[in-house]
Amino acid sequence: MNEHIRIGTAELIGQRLADFTETLDGAAIPAAVRARARHLILDAVGIALASTQYDFSHRTLAALREFGAGDGDVIGYPAARLPLRDAVMMNGFLVHGLDYDDTHTAGVIHATASCFPTALGMAAEVGASGTDLLTAYVAGMEVATRLGAVAKGGFHQVGFHPTGLVGAFGCTLVAGKLRGMTAKQLAHAQGIVLSMASGSLEFLQDGAWTKRMHPGWAGVAGITAAALARNGFLGPKAVYEGRFGLFPSHLGTYFDPANLALATEGLEEVWEVEKVAVKPLPACHFTHACADAAMALRAAHAIRPEQIAHVRALVPAEVVKTVCEPVHHKKKPQNSYDAQFSIPFAVASGLVHGRFGLAELEQDALNDATTLAVAHKVDYEPDPNSAFPKYYSGEVIVTLADGREVRHREHMNRGASDRPLTSADIIAKFEENASMALASAHVERIKQAVLGLDEGISARELSRLLAGRA
Repeated sequence: MNEHIRIGTAELIGQRLADFTETLDGAAIPAAVRARARHLILDAVGIALASTQYDFSHRTLAALREFGAGDGDVIGYPAARLPLRDAVMMNGFLVHGLDYDDTHTAGVIHATASCFPTALGMAAEVGASGTDLLTAYVAGMEVATRLGAVAKGGFHQVGFHPTGLVGAFGCTLVAGKLRGMTAKQLAHAQGIVLSMASGSLEFLQDGAWTKRMHPGWAGVAGITAAALARNGFLGPKAVYEGRFGLFPSHLGTYFDPANLALATEGLEEVWEVEKVAVKPLPACHFTHACADAAMALRAAHAIRPEQIAHVRALVPAEVVKTVCEPVHHKKKPQNSYDAQFSIPFAVASGLVHGRFGLAELEQDALNDATTLAVAHKVDYEPDPNSAFPKYYSGEVIVTLADGREVRHREHMNRGASDRPLTSADIIAKFEENASMALASAHVERIKQAVLGLDEGISARELSRLLAGRA
């Protein structure tokens, strides 16, 4: 074995992650971690239910129905029963559809959007308990977030979306855990999914819908890889650190072997689930600090749109490709997805409306002449004081028509581990989102079931409830 594929010991990363997954016992997960995991799942369910009210979800479901019916439940669609992998694909799409789902800041990954649908679908398939579902979800989250952290934001620089690319490895271990696979089988499964993991950032050029499918596709790939390994299919061993492993092949010049230790650092001692940030705004997390800064300026100085001469937004250099370019699309978004990845539009919405929520992403809002006029006045600069990826900072500097300059800086985004949303905040967000699709009594039943995952509910019961069949 070459020295460059060692991480302090001779054990390969994939084998260490396989050992961790096989032996993880739900009872060994601290109570605070389990509680946080339940709230992250609740957040995901609320977003999925809200997504059912949008055209993109209906079109996706229509496409997946072409492959036939099955036993898998689709969140918020009581009449839709799909084969397991298609149900996981659809549920991942729903959780990620509004770009309102959680983010692990260091990993720059929306891990719940893939790990939860995979755990839900597979746990229901095998007749597992709610506790088993939660344990597998935590295992996948701990793996996917750490793998994302190895890249230090580098995947975005070369055009890969870690939610899909890295998420596939977490989903593989989720599926394998629920299938009762051995560590040897789990190691092979990770090698197999290396040839399936994907996720392109090309959607950033024109607001295409493809990003929405990445978490669900990660689940499909993970379930497939686990099944192959379970039946004796062999996968490569140096999954992550080998000559053509995940990080050398996908990061290129951004690959730093010294960061490989982050893939396994603190397993079973430090719980990354507790570091996952829940979004207060339905947009790319890279936009949040500047959006909040713009809202703060409007509130503090009673700024009116006609007073604004020019705006500068300071953002981490590493996020420029994602939320600042191409400039013409960012200043005039073609659709809601363009707007959710636009610093100019997020800042303009904050300055004009004092909000940046789902209502500000409707077509009438996207066409609002006043908002677009302010967006055209917003330019960006790399933030010299950025601590990315530890913090997603942002600063907005507004030059007014009378020559005055006002500024506000957000050192980290709301929801980050050092500035978390509380459990009460997450519940309120869930209730608001879920109420877009369901009556209050059903919303309450789902809330109690998800927050009581450790209290005897089966995965099948939960799956039926989320679909609206119970």
